[in-house]
Amino acid sequence: MALTRFSGINRRHLLRGGLAVGASLIAAETVGQEVLKEIADLKPGEFTWHPDRQPAGPVAVVVSLPEQLVHVYRNGIRVAVSTCSSGKPGHDTPTGVFVVLQKDKNHHSSTYNDASMPNTERLTWSGVALHAGGLPGYPSSHGCVHLPLDFSAKLFTITHLGTPVIIADSHSDPWELTHPGMVLAGYAESEFAQVESGLQGKKAPSDWAEAETNPVISVIASSAGRTIELVQDSDVIATSALTIKGDGPLGSHVFVLQGPDAGIKGMKWIAITHGVDAQPDTAALGRLTADTAFIEQMKQKMHPGMVMILTDAPLSPDTKTGKDFVIMS
Repeated sequence: MALTRFSGINRRHLLRGGLAVGASLIAAETVGQEVLKEIADLKPGEFTWHPDRQPAGPVAVVVSLPEQLVHVYRNGIRVAVSTCSSGKPGHDTPTGVFVVLQKDKNHHSSTYNDASMPNTERLTWSGVALHAGGLPGYPSSHGCVHLPLDFSAKLFTITHLGTPVIIADSHSDPWELTHPGMVLAGYAESEFAQVESGLQGKKAPSDWAEAETNPVISVIASSAGRTIELVQDSDVIATSALTIKGDGPLGSHVFVLQGPDAGIKGMKWIAITHGVDAQPDTAALGRLTADTAFIEQMKQKMHPGMVMILTDAPLSPDTKTGKDFVIMS
């Protein structure tokens, strides 16, 4: 297996003015401004945006709570960074792995006096979301992640239902993994053509609207319960016992499938490691095997942009809340 660490993009970006919005609609500090400066120097409400550095491919979002920053990656390349405001004490934003469950450009809160929540990207059905909101420079929300309005509108255009969102106290830069054979099963080279053929015509989504029928496929592997689940949209459609080779924890990793690699006759992934240590583990995927029937079903369902989550947390109501698809740390 080959490992390449991405060092991140050049942090200087084109200067643009902020989006003008009437004060009666939304507070001025929530609008935000795209700026030309180093990421470490971003002030509340400021952000960088440079999607042309990687115009296509699956998107992953990392919310860094200690930094109060949101990092956006596409195909492992960082294309944007924004300041944010997470949950205040008593309303802490949960850490873990989420996926975008619903998108609503003009959402209003059903809990907080019909408050406007523009460009909402729902992460849990119980109320955690990314959306435009107040940005005082410190955690101030009721659990959501507040973003500058202009940035939230731009982010809305490149995410889709199923886009992974990692909320973490620590995380690695994305790293690339090329895995010989198909993950969960070391198939012979003669089988690669079949898998490659099955992926033909399947492209990483630019956006899935509610009305579209393309299913979003995710896989969750837990070392605690030695269980692996295949999730279509937000429903578990297959479960298998999980065999893990070797000793030691799996760690907390999110793998996003890029597609087949004909050179090694295997699959190419972009991974983000999060959690306490946040150390990439190139051997993690190779340690896993599952039942033949589960692997066959996954092979039929997989598509570029498919998300695979590895966790040492049990898949229980305390860590995974049904259709919320939340892996709480």
